[in-house]
Amino acid sequence: MTRSERLAEQLDWYWCKNLRPRLEGLTDEEYFWEPVRDCWSIRRRDTSAGPREWTMDFASPEPVPAPVTTIAWRLAHIIVSCLGYRVGWYFGGREVDSETFPYAGTADEALKQLDEMYGRWNAGVRELSDADLEKPPGAGPERFPMENRILHVNRELIHHGGEISLLRDLYLRHTGDVLSGPSSPRPR
Repeated sequence: MTRSERLAEQLDWYWCKNLRPRLEGLTDEEYFWEPVRDCWSIRRRDTSAGPREWTMDFASPEPVPAPVTTIAWRLAHIIVSCLGYRVGWYFGGREVDSETFPYAGTADEALKQLDEMYGRWNAGVRELSDADLEKPPGAGPERFPMENRILHVNRELIHHGGEISLLRDLYLRHTGDVLSGPSSPRPR
């Protein structure tokens, strides 16, 4: 197995055994669920604001503390920021821009976008030679060796995938506006 295949397999194992199975059955209600007030999410855009139907909440600089985010926001972050930019920079194809990206208004649409972007990322990583891994990528703002960039993306997907999994666990156990905890009886 080549170094690039080992790097791809590290993430692919997590993708196939953990993250992607945890996303099966994701509903639109769950996708947009806001466990606390003032969550960041994907929201329907005012049609007078432009041609994109959905937009992603953000602020620059980011508030401190950072807002809690929905599954929709987390998936969009993975699709656009973690994978999309880098797929375009490193492996060619269409460039991804957070300002013009067609954010998904449904869970099914987001999962299709995620699968497509992950497939493009994984295929690109597998094609890299040892020499490619040792030098900085030719595009994008990063100037670290490509192997470092791949490990960074792997960590990002594992980290954000864990957050999405936790949000799904919380969603399954919530009751209205209040989360049930160990001292709270579960409704019947």
